Amino acid sequence: MARSFWKGSLSFGLVEIPVRLQPATVTHDLEFTLLDRHDFAPVGNRRYNKTTGREIDWGDVVRGYEYEPDEYVVLSDEELHRVNVKTTESIEIVEFVPAGAIEPVYFETPYYIEPMKKASKSYALLRAALERTERVGIARVVLRTRQRTAALVVRGPALVLNLLRYAHELRPVKDLEVPEAKSAKVSEAELKMAERLIAGMEGAWKPEEFQDEYRDEVMALVERKVRSGQTHEILEPEPGENRRRARSEVVDLMPLLKRSLEARATSERKPARAGGGGAAPAAARRRPAARKPARAKAPAGKKRTA
Repeated sequence: MARSFWKGSLSFGLVEIPVRLQPATVTHDLEFTLLDRHDFAPVGNRRYNKTTGREIDWGDVVRGYEYEPDEYVVLSDEELHRVNVKTTESIEIVEFVPAGAIEPVYFETPYYIEPMKKASKSYALLRAALERTERVGIARVVLRTRQRTAALVVRGPALVLNLLRYAHELRPVKDLEVPEAKSAKVSEAELKMAERLIAGMEGAWKPEEFQDEYRDEVMALVERKVRSGQTHEILEPEPGENRRRARSEVVDLMPLLKRSLEARATSERKPARAGGGGAAPAAARRRPAARKPARAKAPAGKKRTA
């Protein structure tokens, strides 16, 4: 488990539960190093004094608030902590709402809430009560100098603190130019056909069956280039090449919907694979994760990429 970055208490009513927060997500983003295309040397980020140009160590960096142009108030971590000790050291539940009351667009970042004491009765009580009542706790917490609103939800045997976006952080839907079914002249026949297609594609949500296939393809490309010694080859776009071709907005939806339904029906009628007892699950059909590329020697006289 990752190291906790926040410790304090979870409170509802007069109950105080000593807890810590653990990251609930693991990133698998592709990490690229910026290079100078002339000699493929890494390009770094420089932390420097904008007045003198001198590079600064982290130990000499302080936090300041610019109250007037070029005039700052310096605030230490301890001073920020003392502003309101209660809010910086506690997750305070202010109300409970039905589990489905929060629109998914408000959810931002999840954190596991772990009790300081493994056998915490109050932690187990709160988790069980939320599960039985099918409620979500709405809480306030200060993280990294900012007060956040969060949802306290149940996930398996654990409690999860899911940070929420504020309403003003979401653009109003009315600002978007989106068509309604009536204005787009969607016919009743097209709507029923689309409903049949949706019904035919229903399934149980199994997140483990999905993975980042694009990342796998990129890593496979990296491995091929390393093996062939093309570690410094740059593919330039062809003159006049367009990445996307414009598509006409005027389409006849009925043939597309019918073909989609026929394709679904055909795939469902296919016989099961030998020894499989049915169609292979989606996870088994997906490309396996690419192996970590082996290091290859860079061409003579040039640097080797990571």
